[in-house]
Amino acid sequence: MIETHGSHDLSEAHRGGPAYAFYGDDFTGATDTLAHLARAGLRTMLLFAPPDAARLAMLGRLDALGVAGAARTMAPAAQQQELVRVGAAFAALGVRVIHYKVCSTFDSAPHTGSIGVAIRTLREYCANELVAIVGGQPNLRRYCVFGQLFAAAGAHDGQHAIYRIDRHPTMSRHPVTPMNEADLRVHLQRQGVEHVQSIDWRSYATDDIALQTEVRRKLAAKPDALLFDVLDDTHLQAIGRIIVRYAAQSAPLLAIGASSVAQAYALACETRVEVVTPNEAATPLARARGPVFVMAGSLSPVTEVQIESAHSYLRVELDPLRMTGDSASAYLADRVAAITGPLRDGRNVLAFTARRVVTAVATGESTTHSSNDSAAQSQLAHACAALLQQVLDKVRLQRIGIAGGDTSSIAVRALDAWGLSYLAPLSAGVTMCRLHSDRAELDGMEIMLKGGQMGDADLFEQLIDGCAAEQST
Repeated sequence: MIETHGSHDLSEAHRGGPAYAFYGDDFTGATDTLAHLARAGLRTMLLFAPPDAARLAMLGRLDALGVAGAARTMAPAAQQQELVRVGAAFAALGVRVIHYKVCSTFDSAPHTGSIGVAIRTLREYCANELVAIVGGQPNLRRYCVFGQLFAAAGAHDGQHAIYRIDRHPTMSRHPVTPMNEADLRVHLQRQGVEHVQSIDWRSYATDDIALQTEVRRKLAAKPDALLFDVLDDTHLQAIGRIIVRYAAQSAPLLAIGASSVAQAYALACETRVEVVTPNEAATPLARARGPVFVMAGSLSPVTEVQIESAHSYLRVELDPLRMTGDSASAYLADRVAAITGPLRDGRNVLAFTARRVVTAVATGESTTHSSNDSAAQSQLAHACAALLQQVLDKVRLQRIGIAGGDTSSIAVRALDAWGLSYLAPLSAGVTMCRLHSDRAELDGMEIMLKGGQMGDADLFEQLIDGCAAEQST
């Protein structure tokens, strides 16, 4: 963490440092943002904490810097404390754009992962008159039109319907932050962002001067934020030009949204390199050189399909109740043994939490339980983190995967590592990264972090086989 007494010296020393900095409210989304910036030709690193001067000196010149966090699961007080630390660090670096990276479905609530808390906290470090909210990410089939958010459901094969977010079969029923409001202006108002103006998609059909005039007209009302519709990449180009134009003013600019903020910025920044689209050539991921371990803590239907399609793995089921119960230590030891033995023999292993588990109750009868409340989800994510740590202490692996936003954030933070760099594309919204650690046995490990809704049906098979450059990313 950057020390307060050294902030001035640090900003002076790194005056030519990164112009763009982002905080990911979970690790999986942060790696997607890392990928888009890196593929646009911007030298980018994703860290697990704000860097000190020594870390920055070791990294050298950066165009963009990210910090992966877990604010999506935090209560307001903890979230504010986290973001004060991050905002002060970014301000000390003299960045021009501070991007608060949220899930592309904007799932959040006043009590958990509040985007409103993030805006109010980070606004202290961004005095720019424009607070930009980018409402969609087309390559993930997330769209915002007239302020209403829409999202596809299912694996990314192009065959699934687009739903208004409050009717989405998964996100409308999210166990912690269900999306029951499609109008992002209303959604954010419930989180304390009282006045959100909107730039609708028709404004992009005109020239830049007309769009700038519309933005100025909306800003004249002094809104808390300006929400930009997004339907396709040409809209991102227009939004990027607005962001870069306003960020060139005296005060840093705050932007909120998914990786589409980074896409928009990269399309408009001075490098003039275009963001690589999902079907363009990219460095392919090679086949794994040894056994692969996947830990799937996600309970989403997409991840369930991916588990069923993982034919090259030995599957080890994890009982959520026993993972977090009174005898959790003994159960974890048993599961670690069931995982590490086959890995040592060269077999791929997929450990997954059962969506529903059957346990004996005191009467001797069986009952079915669901792990859907927030406390249970948090306990389970921490148990999965402990399991991963124990597996990696016993077996040295070259490639691993973690499925589940909360699981990924907590599990990676539990490892003795400090950052990630981009390695290769894998699937839509899913990136392969290189882990950076001061421990030789962890440094250089290839790691995939995936949110519950992300990836093709055969994603875990791709993790073993690698993928050709022409495959979607």
